[in-house]
Amino acid sequence: MDAMILAAGLGTRLRPLTNHTPKALVEVADVPMLERVAQRLLAAGADRIVVNVAHLGEKVEAYVRAADWRTPSGEPVETVVSHEPDGPYETGGGLKYAAGFFRRTAPFLVHNADILTSVDLAALHARQLATPDALATLAVAPATTDRYLLVDEGGLLGYAYGGEEHTKRDATGEIRRVDFCGAQACAPALLDELAAVEDQTFSVMTTYLRLAQEPGRVLVYEGDPPNRFLDVGTPERL
Repeated sequence: MDAMILAAGLGTRLRPLTNHTPKALVEVADVPMLERVAQRLLAAGADRIVVNVAHLGEKVEAYVRAADWRTPSGEPVETVVSHEPDGPYETGGGLKYAAGFFRRTAPFLVHNADILTSVDLAALHARQLATPDALATLAVAPATTDRYLLVDEGGLLGYAYGGEEHTKRDATGEIRRVDFCGAQACAPALLDELAAVEDQTFSVMTTYLRLAQEPGRVLVYEGDPPNRFLDVGTPERL
């Protein structure tokens, strides 16, 4: 299984910690966030990990090159570094730019480097594998903010910003309000959707919301028990 860690962020909210240390290498309980995410992806079955880099990217690349990442059976894991020379390109642009590194033989996982989750990543991947008509399955948790996603029986339905809700189609069944956990399983065909976006720098969520106009294209995985996550984006959260 391929997996990608989004590690190109500037980490502006964590300054001054990120003035000289890339956000992905900021430590939580003495372990870099990048390492925590990588180990969870390996446990879920990843045998190739793509890491995108921009701000202080040489330090992230050095860490990845020195890492002795292995599968649960002990096999070495292939690692690839995707440089964004004038980046970061955000989540959608980062995936689009790294598209050539994916084998495209099966769904792949994508995980933000700065988010810690309880998401069962293997189950998330299995859910996407079982629904080949979907282009992505997003790990979500009950909403706790006023910037949340709307979902229904057909998957992603819309979003809210500042509490104002916007839907992309007519709802099917109960509408639920959820937060995105920063982990997703994607079909290889999603890369073609991203390639068609003219912009170099953009959020993958804009593509997901466009696809949400058709039910079943972007599904959600809510977990049992419900997923939990923490965006380690500020000193207080750290």
